[in-house]
Amino acid sequence: MAPILLHLLPASFYLALAAAGPRLGRARHPASRHVVAGLLCAALILHGFVLAQDMFEAGGFRFGLSIAMSLSLWLAMLVYGIESVVNPLRPLLTYAAPIAALFALLPAIVPGHPQVIEAPNWAFRLHIAVAMAAYSLFTLAVFHALLMAAAERRLHSATLFDTGDLPPLLSLERILFRLITTAFVFLTLTVGSGVLFSDQIFGKPFGFSHKAVFGVASWVLFGILLTGRTVHGWRGKTATRWLLAGFICLVLAYAGTRFVLEFLLQRSA
Repeated sequence: MAPILLHLLPASFYLALAAAGPRLGRARHPASRHVVAGLLCAALILHGFVLAQDMFEAGGFRFGLSIAMSLSLWLAMLVYGIESVVNPLRPLLTYAAPIAALFALLPAIVPGHPQVIEAPNWAFRLHIAVAMAAYSLFTLAVFHALLMAAAERRLHSATLFDTGDLPPLLSLERILFRLITTAFVFLTLTVGSGVLFSDQIFGKPFGFSHKAVFGVASWVLFGILLTGRTVHGWRGKTATRWLLAGFICLVLAYAGTRFVLEFLLQRSA
């Protein structure tokens, strides 16, 4: 595991983004926007380097609750960085960057009992990669939903939240559902592969564990949300409630199981 001083480096850049990013993003001078991009790039590079130190070891890799949460936020911030090239959403940093800073520190301050997986097969690696993509995209979707709620309240109060250079609410909504749809595809692949190819991925037949039940429940809730959006035009608070319900189930599917194992039972598997 990387020492805590290394973890402090990306956390510091994320906090700098949270403090200065939205204000610099509102400035019209191009240099200010380059500062935001530079801070984000530095945070992502440092965070990725530290994660590599935490995760990989000879012959396999180390994976646990704190590492998974840190990885999901790194991926979410990476997607945000790519998305911001086309759709700058700098006020989103107000929510996302402080949480990314906390999660960058998590493996150092609460390491838990991560599982050391020796030389996993390609199917397992692919399953983990797709699952983490789903987690990170849904995490970013939740940040988007919070930003949209703040922007909507902004319409009724001039002092609650400064949305800076945000696009219109309808554009934000399209971005949100694009994220949810993409994440749902990854989640479908994750759940489907776990159910149909459990023997090849995990070396044992599929069983209805707590992880499987919450994973399938989250898939059902997100599916209902997308169906409601298509058929009934769900938006606003209704869409946000379904998004949060599905996200809570998704978090419980992995994080709940690992929390019990690592912090209550004090074991890795």
